[in-house]
Amino acid sequence: MNDYKALCIDIGASVADAARTLEVNVQKICLVVDDGILRGTVTDGDIRRSLLKGIAFDAPVSKAMNPRPRTLSDTDNRDAIQSLMREHALLHLPITNAGGRLVGLVSQDDLTSEDQQHGNWVVLMAGGLGERLRPLTNDTPKPLLQIGDKPLLQSILESFIKQKFGKFYIAVNYHSEAIMQHFGDGSDWGVHIRYLEEQQRMGTAGALSLLPELPDEPIIVMNGDLVTRTRFGELLDFHASHRADATMCVREYDFQVPFGVISTNDHRISTIDEKPVHRFFVNAGIYVLNPSVIDGIARNTRTDMTQVFERIIAGGGETAAFPIHEYWLDIGRIDDLERAQSDSKIGRDA
Repeated sequence: MNDYKALCIDIGASVADAARTLEVNVQKICLVVDDGILRGTVTDGDIRRSLLKGIAFDAPVSKAMNPRPRTLSDTDNRDAIQSLMREHALLHLPITNAGGRLVGLVSQDDLTSEDQQHGNWVVLMAGGLGERLRPLTNDTPKPLLQIGDKPLLQSILESFIKQKFGKFYIAVNYHSEAIMQHFGDGSDWGVHIRYLEEQQRMGTAGALSLLPELPDEPIIVMNGDLVTRTRFGELLDFHASHRADATMCVREYDFQVPFGVISTNDHRISTIDEKPVHRFFVNAGIYVLNPSVIDGIARNTRTDMTQVFERIIAGGGETAAFPIHEYWLDIGRIDDLERAQSDSKIGRDA
């Protein structure tokens, strides 16, 4: 790869700087350098692991990076490179010279021309009433509200297609005919779309019981009112690597107490914490579920996704939290829609 310099950040940069670099490049790696010397690498997985450990986004990138990445010598030949990448299942290898100075980067894309499609099904939940967006949703289902120059659900679909997914189900209920007419069988986008038609309100997971057959692989389930740049292939890799039955995407949410918080020991004040900030992970509305989990959802019964996860946890199953650091916005209210439209305009003008 010739443009490796676009992937470089200085050792003095922050975790947030690395995350931004990852978000705008397709190579999925950030190279941390100190005056041209390679000091470490940061991948999407490194960022998510650091978030789970509680490392703040404004912390030094050294807190999240791999300080001892595998590297290539600038004298290695193609056969040696391919062998090393296969042996260790590597997606990238930085190239350094004898002095440790970064001089290039090799990726799997440089060594193969394969255009492999994901076989996993994607289920998009698009049956909501959009009550908080009325009157806009009186005659238009929320997934068909315009973001930029296209409906929200179309942007979601095209994001998956760009990331090489081609098999979709769309769960519909409110104004279902409008959604089905717009997307049809998916042939206009070169993909296959089928529909899960809810005859009653079935919650955020109940429509999965309408699948005509169980899939062979884990499926991705996503609410149809989200704008995000989440990398779904990495989500599937994370799910598989943690051997999870179900994985939930989560977002960090900060809440600042607007007062000084007092801790006491009997009548004595022991500490005063002025306007502390509490950080939580919240449900981001994107999931990966194994076929066995779908098989356990009662047919034609209202079921929320939180109930699905609670059942797995109670039964001793394996669940995982996948932290999202990329752009993410839930279109739940009018001001959310306006923000998404504004962000879309900024993206086009950039």
